[in-house]
Amino acid sequence: MERRSFLKVVGGVTGGLALGVQPALSADRSSSKREVEKVAGLPRRLLGRTGEKVSVVGFPGLALSHYEQDECNLGIVKAFERGVNYYDVAPAYGRNGECEIKMGVGLQSIDRSKIFLACKTKMRDKEGALKELDRSLKRLRTDHFDLYQLHHIRTPEEVKQALGPGGAMETILKAKEQGKIRYIGFSAHTTKGALEAMNGFRFDTVMFPINFVEMYKIGFGKAVVELANKQGAGILAIKTMSKGPWPQGVERTRKWWYRATETQAETNAALRFTLSQKQVAAGIPPSFLDLLDLAIEAGRTYQPITDAETQKLKATAQTCLSLFQREEQRVALGESLQKPLYPDSPHECCPCAYA
Repeated sequence: MERRSFLKVVGGVTGGLALGVQPALSADRSSSKREVEKVAGLPRRLLGRTGEKVSVVGFPGLALSHYEQDECNLGIVKAFERGVNYYDVAPAYGRNGECEIKMGVGLQSIDRSKIFLACKTKMRDKEGALKELDRSLKRLRTDHFDLYQLHHIRTPEEVKQALGPGGAMETILKAKEQGKIRYIGFSAHTTKGALEAMNGFRFDTVMFPINFVEMYKIGFGKAVVELANKQGAGILAIKTMSKGPWPQGVERTRKWWYRATETQAETNAALRFTLSQKQVAAGIPPSFLDLLDLAIEAGRTYQPITDAETQKLKATAQTCLSLFQREEQRVALGESLQKPLYPDSPHECCPCAYA
């Protein structure tokens, strides 16, 4: 795609939304019917075609990098007591597997059969993925993962490597045969990367940013939700509470690479938007335990988003910046991703830091 054509498309989406044009992707008004039960007041939903029931709010394993082990243990157990059963982590979270190790310790106080444990690998080759998988199982002190995902996909080339001969998928499929993995998914930060993955393999789950700012600013997420709906894949939404990168001149209220909703009212609206989209089973809040608390409360009071809330979110979105637009453009245009877009993002740190 030529640069001029891509920018014309993005500009058209943004301009239309600014004028109040209804996006092609509308909220699923029947989303409250997708809740199959509540535990401690927090709804659980079916995760796509897997038949598994997961809490509408997931535990963000990356949050454990901000706290000492005692605080991590308390946060893990407290979340479970409030209805959370979906726990997400990855070897790339924290230095030297810090978050996997801390979660492995913290989960010892919880019956393993009562949680849905998800992990990931950034490795695209068979040998690298096997090494990460076995190490993650040891760190998490478990014999299996309920969900194992290709982590942080951005380019079609990554997908082709992972799904091709000698790729990570060979390890993942073998591990599923051995009972080490129950379901297979991926996480992605670009539309091209996600669609390439979904068209190359029948994944059980799709982890992707489904967020009001991104949807209303550039239509980001629309194509992924539509294809997931057709395939019956469960969507695990990330960046649910994001308000985009920090604008110049705005005081950073916490040390993190993007702004997040910080009040209960803002969080309620943001999560309602995300959970009202088709196929979305759960949302992952930003990586702080206090923001997890806000998300859990929002999940407990969840109702499908109203027209009035939608209009308010549209107005708020126009005051924010897109977190993914530059990355989306670079991949769409085939440009290099060697230079980090957000140097303080945990996704763009030097991989050697997580060896």
